[in-house]
Amino acid sequence: MKQLMLGNKAVARGLFEAGCRFISSYPGTPSTEITEEAVKYDEIYCEWAPNEKVALEAAFGASLAGARAACAMKHVGLNVAADPLFSISYIGVQGGLVICVADDPGMHSSQNEQDSRHYAIAAKLPMLEPSNAQEAKDYVKKAYEISEQFKTPVLVKMVTRIAHSQSVVETEDRVERELIPYEKDQERVMMPAQAKRAHYKVEERTKALTAFAEEDKINRIEEGTDKAIGIITSSTSYQYAKEVYGDQYSILKLGMINPLPVEKIKNFAANVDRVLVIEELDPIIENHCKMIGVQVSGKDIFPLVDEFSQRVVADCMELPSKEFRSVDVQVPARPPIMCSGCPHRGIFYTLKKNKCMVYGDIGCYTLGAVAPLNAMDLNVCMGASLSGMHGFNKARGAEAERRTVGVIGDSTFVHSGMTGLANIAYNQSNSVSIILDNSITGMTGHQQNPTTGKNIKGDPAGQINLVDFCYALGFPKERVRIVDPYDLKQCDEVLKEELEVCAPSVIISRRPCALLKYVKHNPAYSVDSDKCVGCRSCMQIGCPSLSFVDGKAVIDATQCVGCGVCKQMCHTGAILDGLLTQSAVSGESKEGSVN
Repeated sequence: MKQLMLGNKAVARGLFEAGCRFISSYPGTPSTEITEEAVKYDEIYCEWAPNEKVALEAAFGASLAGARAACAMKHVGLNVAADPLFSISYIGVQGGLVICVADDPGMHSSQNEQDSRHYAIAAKLPMLEPSNAQEAKDYVKKAYEISEQFKTPVLVKMVTRIAHSQSVVETEDRVERELIPYEKDQERVMMPAQAKRAHYKVEERTKALTAFAEEDKINRIEEGTDKAIGIITSSTSYQYAKEVYGDQYSILKLGMINPLPVEKIKNFAANVDRVLVIEELDPIIENHCKMIGVQVSGKDIFPLVDEFSQRVVADCMELPSKEFRSVDVQVPARPPIMCSGCPHRGIFYTLKKNKCMVYGDIGCYTLGAVAPLNAMDLNVCMGASLSGMHGFNKARGAEAERRTVGVIGDSTFVHSGMTGLANIAYNQSNSVSIILDNSITGMTGHQQNPTTGKNIKGDPAGQINLVDFCYALGFPKERVRIVDPYDLKQCDEVLKEELEVCAPSVIISRRPCALLKYVKHNPAYSVDSDKCVGCRSCMQIGCPSLSFVDGKAVIDATQCVGCGVCKQMCHTGAILDGLLTQSAVSGESKEGSVN
């Protein structure tokens, strides 16, 4: 049966058809939908893990038990999973193990633009790279065959344009796989002697995989009519090259990006006058070609940064190309901003008001860095805020401690922030850690996490109590404070108190995300234009419901959720209606008392 599918949905379909039994992942755009689609198949056990390292380790455990298993993550998530990745490469697998990683050229939702192909090379693992949804499904199934044939994990690399674009997919039935019997093998224990022997096996495996890459149709040559140019490419770059030049030039389309073939590339190059390598980001294919003695043009023509497009390919090659349609219209800029009623807004306004140095983290709250709040100094990676703040305070002393805070979301805290807080408790820096508890993993689309008490399907699950966790780390009860971010006065008072205390402390800002379905909103606020003096105080919080028309504040009732923050900013009483409720803060969504 044919279906129109997102690339990520096609990956999930491939996992289903291949008989995958176990998936553990951590959400991260552009990979999230892989697991969200896979959970719809009852035949596959799916879970959200606290982070990517745990997800890969759990998936490997399922593979060791003889099941076909998988995990999915974005490119920076592979950094987190790198530790087990390299060891698992040496150990090998039992049941097939597929690791789906989604890169983000153009950084649509990421803090960097790294190229995951480097991990495949460094860990000496095969990597497949689909160029459309049909290939995404097929390559996953191929990955399982390779995994079990060569006893290796296999990386399947997506990119944003493949993950989030749709194309037609031919679906097939699921093929159930029996569990492979478990056998004790102490060669899997990676002590030095065994690890040395394992390395030799990995190198032999790489030779065998290179021979596979030479012969298998996953790397194919498409003959063109003009031998003046031959193009070596993969992934989205293949689609751009085909759209720009059709069948004019011969193309070596690489589906297996590591290990790369040698003789197939040499033979292809021998039949054309000039070879171009078209690949996004780093010159992986280009460097391989030059290393084996094939002269190519690549990054001397194409950029090293940002994602490609049909126009980029055509312009860089400076050759006759198809005309592209374009619409000559000025589209207003729409920079990202916190939603109306976002619970993070009140905290960041308070931090700005108190002129704090804010060590940020990864999540919706990263938007605290944008105008008009401008209340975040930097962010590094998941979980870095608390450990980074600790180092900053230790280096600068009392002056910094009275003005520096670290902010981290509830999901990010469980992902990799808990160890940073443990470091603060253990090494006793006078640091104020703010956990932004909005009862969900917000940035990637409302996934559950270990603090919500629900699993990936929304069923009851184990729940981490953030308050009790802080107590367990050694924070005294008086140094673990809970505030309602809609209450600006409370936020300001508690922040000032904790900044002055000569001890580590934690502030938990507790309000569910305003977009959660169960959150009940207050009636929209309105503005009495006669009382409004045009002071723009309310505009300091950057709420999209607020605007200025003819020198007066205006509230868009279709967006306003009645959070009451703007009303507290108004000194003339011009903002009317709406009631500030405490029901969502009193512990209904999470356990713990309110100070």
